[in-house]
Amino acid sequence: MKEQAQFHVSYWFIAVLVFLGIQYLLTAQQEVATIPYSEFEQHLKDGRIDELAITERRIEGTFKEPLPSGQRRFVSNRVEPQLAEHLQQYPVRYTGRVESTLVRDLLSWVVPAALFFGIWLFLLRRMSGGLGGGMMQIGKSKARVYVETDMKVSFADVAGVDEAKDELKEIIEFLRDPQAYGRLGGRMPKGVLLVGPPGTGKTLLARAVAGEAKVPFFSISGSEFVEMFVGVGAARVRDLFEQARAQAPAIIFIDELDALGRARGAGPLSGGHDEKEQTLNQLLVEMDGFDTSSGLVLLAATNRPEILDPALLRAGRFDRQVLVDRPDKVGRVQILNVHLKKARLDAGVDPQAIAALTPGFTGADLANLVNEATLLATRRHAEAVGMEDFTAAIERIVAGLEKRNRLLNPREREIVAYHEMGHALVAMALPGVDPVHKVSIIPRGMGALGYTIQRPIEDRFLMTREELENKMAVLLGGRAAEWLVFAHLSTGAADDLAKVTDIARAMVTRYGMSRRLGHMALEREPNSFLGNEAMLGLKPQHDYSESTATAIDEEVQELVQSAFQRSLALLEARRELLERSASRLLQQETLEGEELLSLSTASISASA
Repeated sequence: MKEQAQFHVSYWFIAVLVFLGIQYLLTAQQEVATIPYSEFEQHLKDGRIDELAITERRIEGTFKEPLPSGQRRFVSNRVEPQLAEHLQQYPVRYTGRVESTLVRDLLSWVVPAALFFGIWLFLLRRMSGGLGGGMMQIGKSKARVYVETDMKVSFADVAGVDEAKDELKEIIEFLRDPQAYGRLGGRMPKGVLLVGPPGTGKTLLARAVAGEAKVPFFSISGSEFVEMFVGVGAARVRDLFEQARAQAPAIIFIDELDALGRARGAGPLSGGHDEKEQTLNQLLVEMDGFDTSSGLVLLAATNRPEILDPALLRAGRFDRQVLVDRPDKVGRVQILNVHLKKARLDAGVDPQAIAALTPGFTGADLANLVNEATLLATRRHAEAVGMEDFTAAIERIVAGLEKRNRLLNPREREIVAYHEMGHALVAMALPGVDPVHKVSIIPRGMGALGYTIQRPIEDRFLMTREELENKMAVLLGGRAAEWLVFAHLSTGAADDLAKVTDIARAMVTRYGMSRRLGHMALEREPNSFLGNEAMLGLKPQHDYSESTATAIDEEVQELVQSAFQRSLALLEARRELLERSASRLLQQETLEGEELLSLSTASISASA
């Protein structure tokens, strides 16, 4: 307050001085008479002038006697002597006029300075364009703030994640009445971490929490904290929490937390003075510093929880982890019902059937599916979106775009037809295998010359050894058909072989399904942590001996060979059906599951 008072006193003192100066100039100007040069010549002849001061352009002086107006001093602009002598012959009043160069002088100084300043400002803005609005704003938080009127998302817009919504409803009640949750001595979790695969609706769920709670929502991505200047990330974290405290109760949402909260000291090149580490340290400090009773909740989302720093996940920071997983069939039906409201549908569209065809699809995948089906219906000028559009959209997403301009020679088409029918017939012959939905030899995607689509009957989370062996046999059915019919092998089974080998190695090393090695987990689940040996170019270290590695290779080879022989035997027993089905596939290029079933039934009847 004392400094503020001193500032006001000095301000008034300067204002008084300026006022007195202006008054002095005005008074001095009123005491000086400005006279024409012709009058000056007349006064000079009459002897009324006392003294003179002559400059290059002006004449200043004083009169011996004051003028009738009381002015004693005068000033007059000079005129060239030759011109003045000539003008005195005529009864004319003349004076000199000094051309003002003030504007020209100002422009000569102002324009270059303004041009230089403009260029400097332009370069400064370009250089600091990614720093949050300029050099003076680089320490400010870039969080997008949504007030309660901006949040139009509610739990009604989020489907297929009922368990996650139930977990977060408690957070909403806390934000509505923070004091009620402390009446028994408990406290709400400071942080809630939404974990799940990409596209499952983590960000949408966080926005729905803010929409239901009717509180300000601060949304920012983890990558927006870190910039090229050291200390900017930590400053933005501080500023973000200060803004949120000022508007509490509020929600802070950090998307892609793994960009900010990566484990410290991971890898040989990381150091303790890294900018990301300083930002993470500041986030940890802020999470320790705020009181949950103030109504501030931190939400974060990541699809890579394994790389987060352990200090983030300890109790007292992110107390609660909510799994937002891929939806099951019931969840997919709920998600489809949300997105299908925006489309004009045919009467035959069944969300249950679409959900059965889309195992493993996330919420984002299902939204994209509905959009693709709508575009396909629009492309064929239909009045409504039909079930065939959804089937075509699923094939487009799963297998890729059709490549009808990729022409295969007759020999390649025949090999592809027998290959795909080999997959289909082995799948139809084995129990407990997903039924075949469609077989086609139309090339799709980057390298698929044909495809066989199986439709699962239900969502499965466990598989037995027998089911895995059946799956391997189906994958090798195409290669077995080629060997049976043409007595040679092609490169068309490369992807099938990779999948079969992965299944067989997982059975031996991870699932303990090897009779020779017994119930042992010799390898762990592959980790996507970027600081592992794969990133450094090193070979992974195993916890078993060379003899065990040899035994693993032999077991994997035996499993794959057994699956191939099994497929070959099944196709040999159905050779006639294989020939007939492949011929039909070559003619039509695509066979639906019902057609395959009718061919199989006709073959059984004929053999009987």
